[in-house]
Amino acid sequence: MKYRRLGKAGIQVSEIALGSWLTYGTVTERENGIQCVRQAFEVGINHFDCANVYGHQPHAAEAFLKEALAPFKRDEYVLTTKAFWPVGDKPNQRGLSRKHLFEQIDQSLKALGTDYVDIFYCHRADPETDVEETLWALDDLVRQGKVLYTGISEWAPQQISEALAVQAARGFRPLRASQPVYNMFNRYIEAAVLPQCEQAGMGVVVFSPLAQGVLTGKYRRGEAPPPGSRAATEGVKHFVARFLTDEILSKVEQLSAVARDLGITLSQLALAWVLRQPAISSALIGASRPEQILENVKAIDITLDADTLARIESILA
Repeated sequence: MKYRRLGKAGIQVSEIALGSWLTYGTVTERENGIQCVRQAFEVGINHFDCANVYGHQPHAAEAFLKEALAPFKRDEYVLTTKAFWPVGDKPNQRGLSRKHLFEQIDQSLKALGTDYVDIFYCHRADPETDVEETLWALDDLVRQGKVLYTGISEWAPQQISEALAVQAARGFRPLRASQPVYNMFNRYIEAAVLPQCEQAGMGVVVFSPLAQGVLTGKYRRGEAPPPGSRAATEGVKHFVARFLTDEILSKVEQLSAVARDLGITLSQLALAWVLRQPAISSALIGASRPEQILENVKAIDITLDADTLARIESILA
């Protein structure tokens, strides 16, 4: 495994990280999930990502990670969680208010079976809460030792700029992580978010680098989704549906040819393409089988030359 610093933070995270969204506590069979987490640890992945809303109910995926990570020492891995999305139907059971953040971190720590998380993300921006209140709460959670570093997920460039300005003016501890979506079919962060985060010293941890599994090549034009895949699973298939167009699947076929010419898999090509960005600290993968992890981690040793990158660009154009 190879490791990168989380922006200007002192910690190092594995270039490939293991996420929990749409997998653990949801559709992946428990024992398979545990084997995935432990396989990840064995190959050097030290970065495990979660959120309070992942799983079939709030904190379910966190409770799963508590069990899966139980054999390992706490100082050997980086653990994250998030808050924003509703965890109930009452008005204060959502958002980024001081009340909700304080209550959710305590519930998350209990579910994870730990005294602190390494990174605590604001899962989205909250238009109903003043950003100063949110940042003040995050600063206090760091002071209390419940959170080591703070971050944001899928915030727009102007929202990031506002947060950075408030932190500088108030002397709050700086945000150190940003978690946006990034893959060959969703590249919006290249224009502003990546350079903005790099300048601010924020490490970028991208999710969905394989476009919900589309960049594994398992979905084909004119064929039904494979049984057991996300696209064939009720409750999560809508996350994949927007990628299953003839235009995108045609590009996937062309990208698969690029991977074959290089003697690698399509998923390895897609991950190496993401990791070509020096501002990216980690790429989050999901896995329902240990062998998927063994395949994906090989991407860290792949360097794409200029001709290959140009070929990819011509396909994606």
